[in-house]
Amino acid sequence: MNHFKSFLAKRLIDYVAYRQSLGFSTKALYKHLKTFDRYVAKRHKEPAVLPASFFLELRTDLRGESRTVNRVLSTVRMFFGYLVRCGDYAANPVKDIPLLPENEIIPFIFSATQVDRLLLAVCKMIRKQPRYFIKDLAVYLTILLIARCGLRISEPLRLLKQHYRQSERTLYIEKTKFKKDRLIPVPKTVNTQLQNYLNARAGLMGDAHNPYLLAGSRYSGLNPHRIRLIFSRAVDTIGIEQPRHVVGRTNFSAPTVHSLRHSFAVNALLQIKGRQGSPQQALPVLAAYMGHSEYKHTVKYLKMVDAGQRQKLLDFVLTQKR
Repeated sequence: MNHFKSFLAKRLIDYVAYRQSLGFSTKALYKHLKTFDRYVAKRHKEPAVLPASFFLELRTDLRGESRTVNRVLSTVRMFFGYLVRCGDYAANPVKDIPLLPENEIIPFIFSATQVDRLLLAVCKMIRKQPRYFIKDLAVYLTILLIARCGLRISEPLRLLKQHYRQSERTLYIEKTKFKKDRLIPVPKTVNTQLQNYLNARAGLMGDAHNPYLLAGSRYSGLNPHRIRLIFSRAVDTIGIEQPRHVVGRTNFSAPTVHSLRHSFAVNALLQIKGRQGSPQQALPVLAAYMGHSEYKHTVKYLKMVDAGQRQKLLDFVLTQKR
């Protein structure tokens, strides 16, 4: 991972290793530090003490949306905090650099009916030929689990066989985004489809050496690129044309696989409300089910409009923009 080129390269490598030693994922960290490293290498050929003004210029010169620039700045701020603790700097020069105002993001929300239509479209894409059938069925089940259980795309792809208990109808989600484990119940209809898949897989693939619950081949799991590709085709099939729109300081996101997770939460709260229940009281259960590290991540779903209201809002702002 030694691809840093600036005079800070050695310290950047040390910092990445330090974060890894603490058990943190370093994929995003490394990406942000690479951006910073390229900027430093371009501006300073020789070692130098970087003042606060350098980071103000960095914030101005970085291309991309405000949230992307802010992620880089936040990562760099943590890096220089590390250098302060190591004695390389007396004070953190990034400490008082303000972040840029970020756009509000309104994710795409599928209605319950749209989710059903999407899943049906994915199901119809399953090829019947033996060489394709099990893999295509696994892709369908991945999207089904995301839609019906509110999983992140990485979570079903990392499931091992022992993480699924058929008799208890549960899935054990291990060390995901926030390094949290959780045990979730699986809806009855989803459990039945998982059992049918495993029976078909045992008969057609003979995959005793594949540890993954959802198989991409005889020995490996599925590739997330395949999931996104099939999802996009299904979205086109059901006639949803919603490109990303930026209106003022509001981003209306296009439908993505992760939209199914958002839609699961919003539609669950709408169902509770429709049964005269209290969405606020359901939030702690929903937070635990979805594996949120902080309660605030679940509360935001109370503010999200449903699919119909979101579309009306988008139509309105686009009309005003013309």
